[in-house]
Amino acid sequence: MSDKASLITRDLNVLAEQTGNVYQSIAVISKRARQLATKQKEELSSKLAEFATTVDNLEEIFENREQIEISKFYERMPKATTVATEEYTEEKLRFHLPEDNE
Repeated sequence: MSDKASLITRDLNVLAEQTGNVYQSIAVISKRARQLATKQKEELSSKLAEFATTVDNLEEIFENREQIEISKFYERMPKATTVATEEYTEEKLRFHLPEDNE
């Protein structure tokens, strides 16, 4: 079990400070989370592609410890939304909000 709590209560006023709007802040965080999740998925897929086989031998699939360890490593990684929220609250994200046309 990890030392950090998987569920953290966030103050909406703190989230809204950078953009002035909670919804815009959430949009920024969600876009960053999608970027991180896509990157992680690509990394995992490329690492697991090395183990791809055309043989349909179930015993061989279940016995591949290295593949299992790689999968477990990615499962233990912090979720993309958590990382994106931390980056946002620590002001490590650079973003540009579109100007109002009004």
